[in-house]
Amino acid sequence: MITDEVIISVKAGDGGNGLVSFRHEKGAPRGGPDGGDGGAGGEVYFVCDNNLNTLSEFSMRKNFWAAHGENGIKMRKTGKSAPDLVLKVPAGTLIYEIVKKNDKTHLQFIADMISAGEKKLIAKSGKGGLGNCHFATAVRQAPRFAQPGEKGEQKSLKIELKMLADIAIIGLPNCGKSTLLSKISNAHPKIANYPFTTLEPNLGLVKIKKLKIIAADIPGLIEQAHQGRGLGDKFLRHIERSRAIIHVLDATSEDLAKDYWQIRQELKLFSAKLTQKAEIVVINKIDKVKGLKIPTNLKKFNPLKISALTGEGINKLLERIYTLPALISYYTIKANESLR
Repeated sequence: MITDEVIISVKAGDGGNGLVSFRHEKGAPRGGPDGGDGGAGGEVYFVCDNNLNTLSEFSMRKNFWAAHGENGIKMRKTGKSAPDLVLKVPAGTLIYEIVKKNDKTHLQFIADMISAGEKKLIAKSGKGGLGNCHFATAVRQAPRFAQPGEKGEQKSLKIELKMLADIAIIGLPNCGKSTLLSKISNAHPKIANYPFTTLEPNLGLVKIKKLKIIAADIPGLIEQAHQGRGLGDKFLRHIERSRAIIHVLDATSEDLAKDYWQIRQELKLFSAKLTQKAEIVVINKIDKVKGLKIPTNLKKFNPLKISALTGEGINKLLERIYTLPALISYYTIKANESLR
């Protein structure tokens, strides 16, 4: 099962303590203060990794602590600073800090991790304390105290994954979404002839002429999905970032119009913005039906008849995708940016 929402605790390392020390060398048994400074603690960073597509690493372990800096050393030497703690997350990860104020819990936005290699400082480390050599004065030549290291920041975080896909493939369970994704992209999702084969979104790279886009096969949505039934609310979340939708209907259904409007209603109830996305309606499995008749109230969407199994109609679908204004405008902008 996909892990796309977790709550964890992170803590940056504390700085090492400054050292109280005096030189005891041959010829100078009562030398001056030589306590060194403490090293800095490790900081906590999140890094975007395109090789990941789930937050499963955080599903079992909930606490992530960076190491503390070393304490100061004799002869005015500074203790070693601790290495930073780097946590990898998939593209599309949202990071919030859980803040309590006036007995109420609030989410404070920290970062939206989108680009591969993007790095974000989440928790700052504590500085090392000063050793007693810093506190010697003309009237206080032998200070017997040093500065303690600062504490590193500790935060409770809510991490949420919204997959980054240009096109979301949606529909009722077992309508052929995974088969379609495997036909138009390089993805190899699990496919079987029963509902709920897909339990987490699958991503695939679709190449159409010079255009390269990411398509996501969203697990089957059912009635009351927006309320979480069948994990629908988790699946619907992954549609929010898409630029367009391929809405797949099953040609063998007894009521294509009902199937279509049921899914549209779930999109609307979850977020009205989902119903405003560009949409391509396809009727799949036409290889199993003779003389398919399109319901009158679906004709206005100009649905494409396809068979993801045999490949019939796939080229027309790719052409329809290629000419989607929502994608054309986006990739034109990206192409222009790359020329600057």
